[in-house]
Amino acid sequence: MIVKTASSVKVADKASEKGAEKVAAVSAKAVAPKKGAPLTPVTEAELLKMADKDYMNGAQRDFFRLKLSTLKDDILKNASETTEHLRENILVPDPADRATIEEEHALELRTRDRERKLLKKVEQALARIESGDYGWCEETGEPIGLSRLIARPTANLSLEAQERRELRQKLFGD
Repeated sequence: MIVKTASSVKVADKASEKGAEKVAAVSAKAVAPKKGAPLTPVTEAELLKMADKDYMNGAQRDFFRLKLSTLKDDILKNASETTEHLRENILVPDPADRATIEEEHALELRTRDRERKLLKKVEQALARIESGDYGWCEETGEPIGLSRLIARPTANLSLEAQERRELRQKLFGD
């Protein structure tokens, strides 16, 4: 049995409102027209149709900046929800129910730990966008590719370089 107080519900509502405001602010900032940039955000389909010579142009960087910023905001929102969830007063006399709740909390904390690691990668990717290095392989200097970046926006290696790294790790265990 979970006991929620009126104040915890108000705090959760305020947190979700703040998260929505941040997403809107980031969206407005990322979509704001720049010199030579399109007025509307680019879709994935339009992004994939662009010519190779347009790789990592302003519209593409804006697309990934928005995607990464939204991902970052989602992770931060989930973290605040977890914090609120763990602060809830839980009164459970049955040891089996208490064990279930503790296991749910442990699972939630493991998930947040993975998201914390992802958050670091998202922040690094946003920094690479600002420095102009985003979309280029850190090992070879070749383009990572739009389809790979759409699937994994935090990628910093091309598919071939990542496969080589995974093979080395498998063979040598580093």
